Amino acid sequence: MALHPFNGTMPRLDPTAWVAPGAQVIGDVEMGAGASVWYNVVVRGDVMPIRIGARSNIQDGSIVHVTRGLAATTIGDDVLVGHMAIIHGCTLMDRSFVGLGAIVMDGCVIEPEGMLGAGALLSPGKRIGPRELWLGRPAKLVRLLDDAEVARNAAGAAGYVALARLHRESGEDAR
Repeated sequence: MALHPFNGTMPRLDPTAWVAPGAQVIGDVEMGAGASVWYNVVVRGDVMPIRIGARSNIQDGSIVHVTRGLAATTIGDDVLVGHMAIIHGCTLMDRSFVGLGAIVMDGCVIEPEGMLGAGALLSPGKRIGPRELWLGRPAKLVRLLDDAEVARNAAGAAGYVALARLHRESGEDAR
């Protein structure tokens, strides 16, 4: 089973949320409508809460955790978190994007439609503004996203909602 209680608290998932076989969701975790957690993801709400908004997706191999006593992790609606990302004690606001293999550290905020590119490292306490694209290790502001890029990210989030529904309907659900 992919859902595990911790300290008496069981993860709470909207009936339309989907958790892939092999993913592990632990403790004080809430997932909104149409949200998805993909293969081999770990979402560990053991010492602080984790909230994953509606239609957001955490892609294969990613880790979502918290900072004990300091920072919960909040992921808004329609957020894309790419494969093998690490999300730790931070806030990803609605329609934000974290690229493949990127790391978002304690106390960071990515504002609506902000994007952390693939492989980037957002060091503690940094804030990505609306439509800003940050790249590098450590990540730095590169430029603003144009309308086409924002639309492509929105389409990506919608595509994952549809794909998760197909997986769920095919009987692949770890609950």
